[in-house]
Amino acid sequence: MSKKIAILRGINVGGKRKILMADLKKLCENLAFKHVKTYIQSGNIIFNSDEPIPVLAKNLEEAIQAQFGFDVPVIIITQNELETTINNNPFIGKDAAMNQLHVTFLKEEPTNTAITKALTYNYPPDEFKITGKTVFIFCADKYHKSKLSNNFFEKQLAIKATTRNWKTVMKLLEISKA
Repeated sequence: MSKKIAILRGINVGGKRKILMADLKKLCENLAFKHVKTYIQSGNIIFNSDEPIPVLAKNLEEAIQAQFGFDVPVIIITQNELETTINNNPFIGKDAAMNQLHVTFLKEEPTNTAITKALTYNYPPDEFKITGKTVFIFCADKYHKSKLSNNFFEKQLAIKATTRNWKTVMKLLEISKA
């Protein structure tokens, strides 16, 4: 069975769309996910499954809707994809502190037209780079002050997305390897 990481969009933010991680874990186990672990309240799930990713994401989205009554976009990547993401961060080595690095995970690969549109925006000193289904972000100050938000990328790329800070990305890899 291969290791996968599900990253949920927009749960437990500001007291809205609340899902307890124990309930989320049980829901995943009911969907036949194996060796399920969760990490922090923002909706990160590490599990094993050989089902195709689109099937897993659709099943989890439908189960969350049925049990909790709201839509939650689910992005699933493999452990290898996460490791590749970490190894390809263009902002590592530019004297960036861990708290200045973020990754936006996209539900699908954006079109070249959408990428070109997004690249017309420039918000220095913050920077971003789009690679496949990943947006690498460097924020000189706090992420919540940056214009390079999750909503910005969803709007510009017309794709569902969810963002994690670098510490969380690294922890997800660590947990997936345990």
